[in-house]
Amino acid sequence: MKFINDDFLLTTQTARNLYHNYVKDMPIIDYHCHLSPKEIAEDRKFENITQIWLGGDHYKWRLMRNCGVAEEYITGKASDKDKFLCWTRVLRQCVGNPLYHWSMLELARYFGWEEPLTEINAEIAWNHCNAVIAKEKLSAQELIRRSNVQIICTTDNPEDDLWYHKRIRKEGKLRTSVLPAFRPDQACKINEDGFREYMEVLGKRFGYRIASYKDLHEVLQMSVEYFDKMGCRVSDHGLDFVPCRQESVDGIERIFAKRMAGEMLSEEETESYMTRFLTDMAQEYKKRDWVMQLHYGAERNNNGPMYEKIGPDTGYDCISGRKAGEYLAGFLSLLEDRHMLPKMIIYSLEPADNAMIDTVCGCFHEDGIKGKIQHGSAWWFNDHFKGMREQLVSLASRSVLGNFVGMLTDSRSFLSYTRHEYFRRILCDLLGQWVEKEYYPADMDVLGKMVCDISYYNALVFFQFARKDGSDR
Repeated sequence: MKFINDDFLLTTQTARNLYHNYVKDMPIIDYHCHLSPKEIAEDRKFENITQIWLGGDHYKWRLMRNCGVAEEYITGKASDKDKFLCWTRVLRQCVGNPLYHWSMLELARYFGWEEPLTEINAEIAWNHCNAVIAKEKLSAQELIRRSNVQIICTTDNPEDDLWYHKRIRKEGKLRTSVLPAFRPDQACKINEDGFREYMEVLGKRFGYRIASYKDLHEVLQMSVEYFDKMGCRVSDHGLDFVPCRQESVDGIERIFAKRMAGEMLSEEETESYMTRFLTDMAQEYKKRDWVMQLHYGAERNNNGPMYEKIGPDTGYDCISGRKAGEYLAGFLSLLEDRHMLPKMIIYSLEPADNAMIDTVCGCFHEDGIKGKIQHGSAWWFNDHFKGMREQLVSLASRSVLGNFVGMLTDSRSFLSYTRHEYFRRILCDLLGQWVEKEYYPADMDVLGKMVCDISYYNALVFFQFARKDGSDR
């Protein structure tokens, strides 16, 4: 029984027309992901479906734990085959979860497996997928090629020498551009364990001893300049909350010195430092016409014993119950007042923030730039069918849908590019339904251009991956 068919999720003729005739074969710009530059450069080879499908995927790990699967079969020492078989037993129960659709799309697009995966056919699927991996040599670079990815922006720390990016560029085997993205979270989160040790690592990279905030700022300026020369066009900041508390230069130096002396900071001191840090970073991005991304609203590493055992990014995070975006408008206004506001994409893990973000974005603009402040695509716990539609509807209702820079993978998996297909199908279906209900005229010239722009061209121009005038189109 074939589950993933040509018209999957496309419920109207207009939707089918938009998807198949306009965006189906468009290239992908993945402007935010967590793929390993090392694995890309070394063209990692995979021995079986578990390594390529379950390795590092905390989305799947989380569901397996919810279904009572022992950790041995998730991140432990069980065989790859047993881990795969455990996942197939879990998958069948995941109706309504995006992982069911994503998993079926991944199996169909990369392995030609189009029927529902269950514990009954799991053994056959295991052998089939492994045979495809071996026969078609589905390495990291081969999967990128097959996914029609034009640009990848990885996620990289300020102290990274970007050696693997250089290697990818020098060898020239991969036509996809693999660019770094600047992620200085460890320097921003001053009150976390390891901050002082990180200052030593970061300073050593640039031959500095970081003893003051002024020193840190100078080192980060050097890092930003280095990333810029390596083709970086975007930064990213993972925040617990958006800060907006101003403090004098002397005050920031006192806060920095207190933390470097081993003392923990108050909430007010932490917020003051973060505000100054993000403001200084925004100024550097503005100078270079980078895009600044803010991801906020996650409560991370909630299970203390498991964090101690297997570390971060393993499936123990949740949506924060705090008003993490309460000061977003104030922070943007602070940057605008100082002429430091760069192009920006804002993501909240709290879906109730959609309306707030869409209306805040409309308060800040710049001549010649469409959608200078963007509402980012539905993120993490929200990038499911309902969450994507809700984000698109809110954006269309309160802002300008046609300016949207579209989807990203935000993933460590080389199979996750089917998420772009998933997003494009949902986008086309939403517009198709609006046309069929006569909410919008059946103007395929306008709608066709719009879905192409959202799927590809808007990101190409917004990030300056192409000339501003779009003359390469």
